[in-house]
Parts: sequence; C-alpha cells; structure tokens
Amino acid sequence: MMRALVVRSPHDVALDTVGDPALGKDDVLVTPLLAGMCATDLELIDGSIDPAYVRYPLILGHEWVGRVEADVPGVATRGDRVVVEGIVACGTCDECRIDATNRCSTYDEIGFTRPGAIAEHIAVPIRLVHRVDDSVNTDDVVLVEPMAVVWRAITRFPLRERLNVAVIGDGTIALLAAHLVRRFNPARVVVVGRRSTQETLAKSAGADQFVTEEPGDRFDLVIEAAGTGASASSAISLAARGAMVILLGLPAHGTLIDVAPHDLVNNDVVIQGSFAYTRQSFTEVVEQVNIGNLKPSFLITHRFSMDQTSDAIGTLRGRVADDEPRGKVVISLT
Repeated sequence: MMRALVVRSPHDVALDTVGDPALGKDDVLVTPLLAGMCATDLELIDGSIDPAYVRYPLILGHEWVGRVEADVPGVATRGDRVVVEGIVACGTCDECRIDATNRCSTYDEIGFTRPGAIAEHIAVPIRLVHRVDDSVNTDDVVLVEPMAVVWRAITRFPLRERLNVAVIGDGTIALLAAHLVRRFNPARVVVVGRRSTQETLAKSAGADQFVTEEPGDRFDLVIEAAGTGASASSAISLAARGAMVILLGLPAHGTLIDVAPHDLVNNDVVIQGSFAYTRQSFTEVVEQVNIGNLKPSFLITHRFSMDQTSDAIGTLRGRVADDEPRGKVVISLT
C-alpha cells in the first residue's frame, strides 16, 4: 500500500492510502521526487474538465520528476532522475504516424485517465522515460511538462524575430510563455495579468512590461494563457493585422465567446488552438533543460510536503496574502 492524492469524484479529494502500482511488461517503477500543481488540477478536482479527458477516481500529478527504480536500457540507470511524458500515445494511429502524438486517437494521460505522480510510486511506460542530467537542478526539471505545452504552441508555426508580443494571464503557463518566447528575439513582451503582485515574476520571466488593464495598442503575437472566455475574447481583440493568436488556456467545458469572422478575415488573423504537447516538443524541452538553456525554477514560490496537500490546493485557489506573488506550487514527495 502507498499514499497518494486521490480525487475520488468531483469535489472529493484527499490524501489516501491506495494499492501499489501494477507493473505491466513494458512499464518501469518510478519514485516521484517533486510534483507541480496547477489550475488544471483544480479543474480535475472540481469536475470542470471535459469528461472525455478524465477518468475518476484518479491520482493527481501530471507535472513531476522522479527517480527510476530499474534500468531503462539506452535511457537511464536505476537511481537516475527522470521525467516522463504524460501523454500515452498509441504510436500506430494516423495522428501518431504524423508525429501528432498529442492528438492520438486513443486519449490516455498520466494524472487524467491513469494514476498521476502525487504518490509514493508510479508505474509508467518505459518508452516515455527521459533521463535528467546529473548537473540539472530538480526544481528546473519539474517544469518540463508545462514548458513542453508552451514550446509546442510557439514552435508549431515559424515565428519571425522582432515581434510585439502580448501574453494574457499571470499564472505559470503565461509566465513560461513570456520566458520561452524570449528565445525568438521579440521586440517587446507585455504580460496582461490580474494581480499586480505578479509583476516581479513576470519581469523575471522576461516581460518588458506588466499591466493589469488591456493595452490600447495591438500585437503581432498574442498568447492567451488565462483560460477564460473573457481572456480569449481579449486575446483576439489585441491582434494586429497579420497577427497570430495562440489559445493555450483551457476554459471550462462548454464556454462560448463572440467572434466576428469579418474582422478576422479582413485583418488576416491566424487563430491557433494548441492542445498539450507532442513527443517531439517534450523531447526538445528536456534537451534544452539538460544543457542548461532553460532554468525556470525561479517560478517556484510555494513548496509543500505530501502531508500539506490541502494547503497546496488552497494556495492554488488564491489563498495567499494580498502582497504575495504566486508562481508554481510544488509538492515535495521525499
């Protein structure tokens, strides 16, 4: 038996004792070391995720780093730190054959439809394991999964340099978007947030400006990462002629917004919805972390033990001091 953070059904979440993971013939056992929590975990707890993408009861934990408990030939040796792709793609469907593993026809994901990593142990498919270099800080590695989400979106289509960029939102995905888009040499990055206390984190991430009111100017690239209908509408309204709007946030299932197709056509606007990450984007982020090009651990602001998971959830829900910034919330599992 082991301890794990379990959502039995919507609104019913608790640290519980569950059976040890069952190892399949193509699985390896991993001991989680550090796990991140995000707004998506709250949606899983609250039952607002599209039912097609969740299976209750579930163990939370889709952003994490662990230590592998057996050799993974050609990848890692027992005791190595590893990160694991959460999307368990089949590898054989039409989508997988064109490397669109995020759109695999059989949806299966760690922390959504299969047990997550806020637990003492987890069984994962060997083919999804990536070794972490010994020189890398564990705090930087725990953010690989959300970085892969952002990286896939901003590399899906070529981006030219010197773009004026707006990022809508001030949570982890938004701040990572501001951080990663810097690799494309933008002219300016403006983060449009709700909480003025996030300004320091936004500037550390690479924002030139942090504002809490919608700017009056227009942008070449707008990244929506707040996950509400209002923020999606705002993102479209901030698009300049010829702009690209990337919708990264995930509003509650069924959310609708008003869009004027006439304006989109006349302004030659591209709207890209981006779902999760591909195997390629995850691999590229791991490579960048391993060589020291990506060090996002500055975003970690709150750290809890496994016995403090209820406090971690409260922090995610905004139970922080008025003058306290909130970046990534993590659970130390050892």
